[in-house]
Amino acid sequence: MTNEEAFKKAYARKKAKGKKVLDACCGSRMFWFDRQHPDALYVDQRSETHILTDSSSKGGSRNLVIAPDIQADFTDLPFADGTFALVAFDPPHLVGNGATGWLAKKYGKLGAGWREDLRAGFSECFRVLRPDGVLVFKWNEHEIPVREVLALTPQQPLFGNRCGKTAKSHWLVFMKEQGA
Repeated sequence: MTNEEAFKKAYARKKAKGKKVLDACCGSRMFWFDRQHPDALYVDQRSETHILTDSSSKGGSRNLVIAPDIQADFTDLPFADGTFALVAFDPPHLVGNGATGWLAKKYGKLGAGWREDLRAGFSECFRVLRPDGVLVFKWNEHEIPVREVLALTPQQPLFGNRCGKTAKSHWLVFMKEQGA
């Protein structure tokens, strides 16, 4: 580990002190009611701002701001085991979309190794989750069926819900077992 990597890990662990909730790939924090919730730590590998064309917005455009508390990859989270009581895991769900399109800017984009990335992401999210902690997983089946994604983790969801206009978005809830 380089000095810079050690510094980033120490900084992240200090920022996590006293936080109960981790959003492991926060993006622009779209589903949060309070985007500055004091119990939450927001993580994303991206830190960027875009102006998106939006005819429903005043002036015809809107700002998309991705400003995580910690810039890190969900496949290698810089936190100690068992740090958080709740982890929100809403990884990118697009593979075939162009890297510069508005969907990729808004949601992020998975690469060719998406299976291994999501497998590592689940593993990391469960690692930083406390025993009996809750993982909330959000997935959209626009390109990849949820059954293919769930096959990437040995953990089974407790329950879930489909939503959206075409019922392709899933919210699934997991609980980390003691000793897992």
